[in-house]
Amino acid sequence: MSVIINKFELYLTKEPLPIRKPLEDLDATHRNRLGPYNIVRKVKIENREILDSLGTEEYIQWVLEDPDESANSSVKYVSLFITYYDMPDRVPHVPEECYTGAGHQQVGADSIQLDLNGDGQADKSARYLRFANIQSQAWQQSEFPVLYLINVDGRYASNREEARFLINQNIFNKHSYFCKVEWKFFGGSHAPNTPPEREHIKKASEKLMRTVLPILEEEHWPLMDEIDAQD
Repeated sequence: MSVIINKFELYLTKEPLPIRKPLEDLDATHRNRLGPYNIVRKVKIENREILDSLGTEEYIQWVLEDPDESANSSVKYVSLFITYYDMPDRVPHVPEECYTGAGHQQVGADSIQLDLNGDGQADKSARYLRFANIQSQAWQQSEFPVLYLINVDGRYASNREEARFLINQNIFNKHSYFCKVEWKFFGGSHAPNTPPEREHIKKASEKLMRTVLPILEEEHWPLMDEIDAQD
């Protein structure tokens, strides 16, 4: 095995690949590109134990407002949670684990196809989860959706198994990274006490990802073609 690995220059253990620009700078030079949204709040994880379990300090957790949505829209606000990992030999916790560990019950899971090019063709797949807040009061929304996708070395996965496959498949590159982009829609005080419809979530997700992913691709995530050329 060692002879084969050396002969074909295979890399079973990857070296860290730092992000080009910190995630917290997402709005620093691109306020106009984030223009479809207002940043309402930037949340920092103060609990060291939670941050350690997250496995990275390169993250953002922002609450965005879509001013184009009405006050009673169930997708008026979105919690955007992005985590970057320069140690690709493990895949982080995913919402399936995090939310159930926090006491929520998962009541549904499948994929949702997103058209991010605007040509009517689905070109990205995201994981679409539904959770129930089993401790909610009558006036609270008891069910809510959570979506995510993972970028692995410039290629996209819609769940952890696909991400692991991409990591293990990429054995000819010395470096590697992955980044989880997770989002959750919710309404304001005037929104009805019901989760948004799937089609509404799809359209809102397409708008969000058309805004965020190009900035990440162009400014933040490593350029694998250049890295591969250096290797």
